[in-house]
Amino acid sequence: MSSPAPVPELNPRRWWILGVLCLSLLVVVVDTNVLNVAIPTLIRDFHASSTDIQWFLDAYTIVFAGLLLTAGVLSDRHGRRLGLLIGLVLFGGASLAAAYATGPGQLIAARAGMGVGAAFLMPGTLSILITVFGEEERKKAIAIWSAVLILGALGGPTLGGALLHRFWWGSVFLINVPIALLSILAAVLIIPESRGPANRPDLLGAALSMVAMTSLIWGIITGARDGWSSAPVLAGFAVALAALVAFAIWESRCTYPLMPMQLFRDRIFTGSSVSVILIGFATGGILLALTQQLQFILGYSPLRAGVALAPMVVASIVGNGLSVALDQRIGTRLAITTGLGSIALGCAVLASVGQGDGYLPIAIALALLGAGSGIGGPLVYATLLGRLPQEKAGVGSALNDTILQTGQALSIGVLGTLLTEVYGRSMPDGTVGAARRSIGDALTIAASRNDAGLASAAKEAFLSALSVTALVGAGSSLIAAVTALLVLRSLPKASEQARTRTEAQEQPQAEPVREPVLDASA
Repeated sequence: MSSPAPVPELNPRRWWILGVLCLSLLVVVVDTNVLNVAIPTLIRDFHASSTDIQWFLDAYTIVFAGLLLTAGVLSDRHGRRLGLLIGLVLFGGASLAAAYATGPGQLIAARAGMGVGAAFLMPGTLSILITVFGEEERKKAIAIWSAVLILGALGGPTLGGALLHRFWWGSVFLINVPIALLSILAAVLIIPESRGPANRPDLLGAALSMVAMTSLIWGIITGARDGWSSAPVLAGFAVALAALVAFAIWESRCTYPLMPMQLFRDRIFTGSSVSVILIGFATGGILLALTQQLQFILGYSPLRAGVALAPMVVASIVGNGLSVALDQRIGTRLAITTGLGSIALGCAVLASVGQGDGYLPIAIALALLGAGSGIGGPLVYATLLGRLPQEKAGVGSALNDTILQTGQALSIGVLGTLLTEVYGRSMPDGTVGAARRSIGDALTIAASRNDAGLASAAKEAFLSALSVTALVGAGSSLIAAVTALLVLRSLPKASEQARTRTEAQEQPQAEPVREPVLDASA
């Protein structure tokens, strides 16, 4: 008879460590969403086109998503705290460059540099969290991490609005520098170093994943400008498909793969991954469109537009607090389904908003979106990460972030393109030039000509485009909800898991109970 497995000693400073990780996380998520509020200002100051705007966002997302897995593997091998520090330094430096960019090209390049920093920074926060918290406290810690993620994502526009109200647009990037410096100091003083197995980095896998991601998003964005059947767009999609196939083949044969393909034999892992990517797809493009709706349709200032997102912030924090309780009471599967259903309902409400409806229906939609994200997000992340061994904490966290960023990149590319195309087609016949490409340009032209008819037509066209975009988001959320309901059906309630662990610990002669991580039959 063997003795029970020893319980690993918990780090006594783990809650302080979580505070530092959350501060580091804020650097990424605040800036990612603060840019949404600055988009109208950039359109005016840089005379940026719709394609430029999408690349302001996608240059960051493409690099971020493409490097996440490589950054996770390197952090596991050389040190997770080291990876976090590298990310903070790179992100802060690139933010400084972005703040003083003088044109679209420089801003896009700086945003790409920020993506490199974020690739090391964001998964580092989650991987360190996994290693310092035990199983009993991990869901609560992930819920707090997720609450900060949501708070930063949704509070970013409010901060951005306040900065734009008093300073120039570069201040939305400059604010990152002192936060990054404070995070670096706190990380050095408080966070312990941890490492996983010293495996060789999968350089070919990293290159193939980057090529696949870049080609896919480039094809989506370019398709709106040149047409979906144009040769460059078809070539981009062909390269993306070929790279994805080559990546899958290589990863299945590589000794130390970037993404172990056997993970996807686990039904719960695969179902969680699908849910994560659909959450990112449903919400990424919607938030971008919402900031334009508040400023261009309702006429809000950047500051007021940021404050107007408060219902989503409050509801997400409340939902995040409810997620653990719902997990205990009704089980992970139903709690996730409830959250995803709320996101779908919020998108549906947003799709019904008309030009004369005012702010109230938007506030209701925001509250539903926030509550759904707060309830469903942390549980989906915890479920996905729970299927991974702890020694893979870095690459596992990176994989979670890669899946989410892939969904958001596709959302900005697909839904952003859809928004632009439907807007252009909804404009009256005879409208040409910039007025057909962008509501911001249309309203500027209408103001210069004192043309109330053009302004009204542009607002109606934008709301039509927003309605179609929101309905696509609602459909994506419903698919994610059905996926969770069907695929995660074997997950027990958290209370049942705790009782099982307690019973196992009360039997000292029994073998330690271990949940299978890569069991295809789970």
